[in-house]
Amino acid sequence: MKDNSEEMFPIVDEDGNILSAATRGECHSGSKLLHPVVHLHVFNSRGELYLQKRPEWKDIQPGKWDTAVGGHIDLGESVEMALKREVREELGIEDFTPELLTHYVFESSREKELVFAHKAIYDGEIHPSEELDGGRFWSIEEIKANMGKDIFTPNFESEFKRLGF
Repeated sequence: MKDNSEEMFPIVDEDGNILSAATRGECHSGSKLLHPVVHLHVFNSRGELYLQKRPEWKDIQPGKWDTAVGGHIDLGESVEMALKREVREELGIEDFTPELLTHYVFESSREKELVFAHKAIYDGEIHPSEELDGGRFWSIEEIKANMGKDIFTPNFESEFKRLGF
């Protein structure tokens, strides 16, 4: 498997207004074209946080532990539509109630994203797709003990700190 570099993403301003469109390849080439993404932090009722393991074939941060759900908003999709699609595709979860926590701009050497971060409490079954290399619940203490050890994606670590979990 590999990412589709021709997939079309909306290009937005910092308020999420669509300005134009570009391919995944253009957005991840160091162009710094601002494109929107959704994140969902999935907690169980014990307060543990589910993290996904990124497969080795991903074009960004292969093999690292990351936010339970993260995905691009496709051209023509709303934040809510993209969140529901990504959660269904990545974890097999259909019935959840997301709470928008914040939105912010994340910038790395390769890309610039407008992140819409959500959380949900979920105790049902989780079925990670073949897009992922599995996943599991982590205690907050376990996450804090492993920060800065190159286990998590930089994006997850910065968002974890930003949200104050």
